[in-house]
Amino acid sequence: MRPITPGPEPITPGPGPVIPGPGPTTGGPESELADTVIERLTAVYPSAADPVRAEGAAAYMKGIAPFLGIPTTERRALSRTVLAGTARPGEADCTAIALRCWQLPEREYQYFAVDYLRRYAGRCSSGFLPVARHLVATKSWWDTVDLLAAHVVGPLVAADPRLVAAMDEWIADDDMWIARTALLHQLRFKGDTDADRLFDYCLRQSRHPGFFIRKAIGWALREYAKTDPHAVRSFVASARDRLAPLSVREALKNL
Repeated sequence: MRPITPGPEPITPGPGPVIPGPGPTTGGPESELADTVIERLTAVYPSAADPVRAEGAAAYMKGIAPFLGIPTTERRALSRTVLAGTARPGEADCTAIALRCWQLPEREYQYFAVDYLRRYAGRCSSGFLPVARHLVATKSWWDTVDLLAAHVVGPLVAADPRLVAAMDEWIADDDMWIARTALLHQLRFKGDTDADRLFDYCLRQSRHPGFFIRKAIGWALREYAKTDPHAVRSFVASARDRLAPLSVREALKNL
């Protein structure tokens, strides 16, 4: 296990824009690629809308946003049509596409943005982290937050260890979705997981009353147990009196 270290000096954002606090109205930087993608997207997706399915999806997702009612498989096929012939994006393009999708009302547009960022996370520098934070903290629900945590924030941190210092801040954030992202950002790290930091994060949030934090603690531990089951068993045994029963059940589910 690697020791917990504070990391070097705080990261200075790169060329990507720094997104201010909650509720920015900006659509991000100018981007011809984003112009093309959003124009196509807002023409293609509504053509497949299903109002009945949309009503059910909105109810299932607790009213976080209205839906068009497009099933995932069909939506991703439509996305391929939208992106056909488009160039690979740069970081500014990723920023513009994501922020513009986040401004659109229906949830499927946010799903498009998340899929796009998952595909092109490697095109983004550490300067993209403020954008990712804004996406996590806006229109927040598990359906976007968890994918952003594991497939966008995680790769950014893996590519630039200086961002670990930001995760150390996020885990203490009052916004539970930011804290959940810190808990889950190592989900795909496997043998590169900083286990000491993971366990520390779990303990720091172990008294949180919220379901989504307690569940995330268990999920993060269960995932790491696939790599080092002994370490997870030992941690849970030593911290059982501090962990919520839900976290313990989730952590040990496959052990």
